Order: sequence, then C-alpha cells, then structure tokens
Amino acid sequence: MIATSDWKITRIERSKLQDINLEHLPFGKYFSDHMLEADFIDGAWKNVEIKPYQPLLMEPSMAALHYGQAIFEGVKAYRLQNGKAVIFRPKDNFHRFNVSAARMQMPAVPEAIFMEGMRQLIAIDQSWIPSLHDHSLYIRPFMFSSDHVIGVRPSDTYKFMIILSPTGPYYVAPMRIYVEEKYTRAAPGGVGYAKAAGNYGAAMLATAEARKKGYDQVLWTDAFEHRFVQEIGTMNVFFVMGDKVLTPDLSSGTILAGVTRDSAITMLQDAGHEVVERPVSIDELADAYDRGQLKEVFGTGTAATISLIRELKFKEKVMQFDPENAPVSSQLKQDLAAVKEGLLPDSHGWLFHV
Repeated sequence: MIATSDWKITRIERSKLQDINLEHLPFGKYFSDHMLEADFIDGAWKNVEIKPYQPLLMEPSMAALHYGQAIFEGVKAYRLQNGKAVIFRPKDNFHRFNVSAARMQMPAVPEAIFMEGMRQLIAIDQSWIPSLHDHSLYIRPFMFSSDHVIGVRPSDTYKFMIILSPTGPYYVAPMRIYVEEKYTRAAPGGVGYAKAAGNYGAAMLATAEARKKGYDQVLWTDAFEHRFVQEIGTMNVFFVMGDKVLTPDLSSGTILAGVTRDSAITMLQDAGHEVVERPVSIDELADAYDRGQLKEVFGTGTAATISLIRELKFKEKVMQFDPENAPVSSQLKQDLAAVKEGLLPDSHGWLFHV
C-alpha cells in the first residue's frame, strides 16, 4: 500500500458550502466538497485519493449491482465548544467495518486508509461541520465489489470510499413503533450483525407497511417465534423496567453491535443504573407495562443518537409512554451530546481529534 504522504489530493476551486444553509438540515441530502476513494486490485489497496465529490463511472455488469457485496458504516464528527473538530469513536467503527467485510467475503480495509483517510478528509472539509446543537457531520465509509463480471463469487476487485454529509437531528419527535410479527430482519447464521447494505433494503417493505398504519418504524422480533425483540428500525433498543435498564444481548448474531449502544450502556452504568443485556420478549414487556414497571423505551444509533419512543403497538395492545417524563433516556441524551460537544469530560477517550 502506498504511504499516506503519497496520497493524491485534489481540492475543489469553489466550495458548495457557499450555497447551503447549515441550519435545519435534512439527513443525508447534502454532501461536502470532497470524498476519499481507494481500490483493491491484485490483492492490495491502491490509488488512495481525496478528490472533489463527483459521480462514479461504472459498467452495468459491476458485481455489487448484481450480488450485493456492499457494506458501510455511520460515524459522526462534531464541533467542540472551543471550535476544534472531533470524530466520535471512529476506531470502533473501523473494527466493525472489517467484521462486516469478513462476513461478506470482502478484504479488510487497513487502519491507515480508514482512520487517516477519514481524518485527512474531514480536515479538508471541516468547515462543513455545523456548530449548532444536535447537528453534526455524518461520515459514510463504504465498500462494494467492483468486478465487471457476472458470476456468483466473491469479487477480485473492490472500491472503498468515504463521503461526508452535514446533518441535523435524524428523528425530530418521539416515535410511534409497530411490533413486527410477519417480516424478519435477521436470523441466526445470517448477516444481522454485519452492516451489510442488503439488510436495509430488506427492511423497507415492513417499514412502509408500518407507516401506512401511522407508525414511524418497526420493532423487529426473532425469526422463529416472533417473540424476542431485536432492533427498532436502524437502532438498537433499550427498556427502562423497574430499577433496571434492559437491552437485547448480542449473542444471537442477529443484532448489530452499535457503537452508540455501547456508549449508552457505559454512560448509564456511570450514572449508577444497572444495565442488563439478555433476551427480552415482547410478552415480558407487555406484562411489565400492565404492572406499571415499563417506564421508558428508547433507541440508540449513530444517525439517531438517542431517540425516545412514545408508543409501542403489539397486536391489539397499545403501550404509551410520556417523553416529557423520561428521566433516564432524557438525561442520557443530554449527557452524550455534552460529551460530543466538549461540555462534559471525555472520560472514556471517545473523541478522536482531527
């Protein structure tokens, strides 16, 4: 692999930022001036380049379009109160990216390309990081197979890229969630733990049907009994039950090991809460709700950060929660944002300085 000092860097002549208002940004609509691109050819990573954001040229036979070898990550950069730019836990995303790559029979991306490439790209485009509260620069590293051959086999060539998108809150209001009992997100032995592109495409039908019923997202349940809860849409899920906080454990291989999930567990424990990771059934949740023990439900994710849930619909049962009286999740949301903005100490070393 070529040294980072030899990477080709081409800068734009005029920034698109002059034409964009960084307030009230929709998620994933605008992209910064530059992108990173690298190629895996003949068993090695080559052609590492930072260049102006632009369309890709590809052939109709490109393998990713036919066989779905594609993975991605979601990371965020923030502007601290002192004006410095930081990335939140990118090394954890780097490790998870290569876990996904291994599951999808794709080559590992070297740390130098993933981490240093991300740092250099954001250093060039750091003016795109919004300074507003609850705003950030969303970072999308992704890789896809790039062989121009139709044939069901792992590709010989791959392309790794990073693009950047300034964004505001992903979910603005507390959500209504439909408990899904027909469709399945993941099964043991599958790719549920990987951040594979196909996982998200396969989830769209169930989500669309839930939205027709007036709900924002689905709470996925297990593939065998549709009894044990897994994830909410693109988020991990937590339940404040009695004096404990429950979240589904990762042992089944059907649930993504969320970086925000791990951050939430750590911060909840720091605040004195007992966090229990174990299988959680929807029947248990319904019973706890009836007994007045299920107090709060919230989701965690890079895009969503901490999202409060105001309603769960399970069969004919509607469980409602008061977002204005959700002390555990509200405090967690506030404290996590404060760490990212430099208002609370980074006691766990989560901030990677650009």
